[in-house]
Amino acid sequence: MALDRFRAQDLQISIKDDSTPVTDVDRTIEEALRSTLSRVRPRDAVLGEEDGESGHGSRRWVIDPIDGTKNFVRGVPVWAVLIALMDGPEVVVGLVAAPALQRRWWAAKDGGAWTGRSLTSATRCEVSSVSSISDAYLSYSSLSGWADRYRLENFLQLTRTVGRSRAFGDFWSYMLLAQGGVDIACEPEVSLWDIAAPSLIVAEAGGRFTDLSGAPGPAGGSAVATNGVLQDDVVDLLNCDLSADLSPGKDPTGGAT
Repeated sequence: MALDRFRAQDLQISIKDDSTPVTDVDRTIEEALRSTLSRVRPRDAVLGEEDGESGHGSRRWVIDPIDGTKNFVRGVPVWAVLIALMDGPEVVVGLVAAPALQRRWWAAKDGGAWTGRSLTSATRCEVSSVSSISDAYLSYSSLSGWADRYRLENFLQLTRTVGRSRAFGDFWSYMLLAQGGVDIACEPEVSLWDIAAPSLIVAEAGGRFTDLSGAPGPAGGSAVATNGVLQDDVVDLLNCDLSADLSPGKDPTGGAT
């Protein structure tokens, strides 16, 4: 459904209260997913970006109908449909489908993370083994949110500390992390539907996923994901006091490099 409307000349776009765009495609996909779930899982709750939460079951489906709507609107093919299933506070199933990239990733709790165009041709996802921040590849979405959270200087210090950084953004950062292409991905401000599915895929690929404070899971309103080895050092750097001495040769992580 999303791919059929990608780059459509009559795409309907409006601006939500949070100043982000939404299209007729976002709404149509979420409605279709909710309709399917109401038939096959009528006792489960649903949380979607466009229509909020419905139902009261302990099992909850979390939907982002188009992650990367700004890309979608501009004709950039880096966008995806995100679907997760939570059992209480725990994500137990995650699916990321990026049809314009002809890619799909999925994971189930304790079942590993996988990618491929079908179950029969799937390959397992595994994070990298990079153990030094100075050798690490960092992916992020943008700089503006870091300033809003009073963490811009910390984030810039992280970009100076790593070996390389690129703004791949949104779900793509986490999927590259799960496949070992990058080693660190972080965002200062996210919603549960943005990261529920990616968080499980990263974890099942062998990585770690926390919020900025280091609390595990996708519910903290921010995201720090790594290959696991780098997690504590990255969280420490993003929270350290940069008013301390940062003269040449001074390591703000206390030894991470």
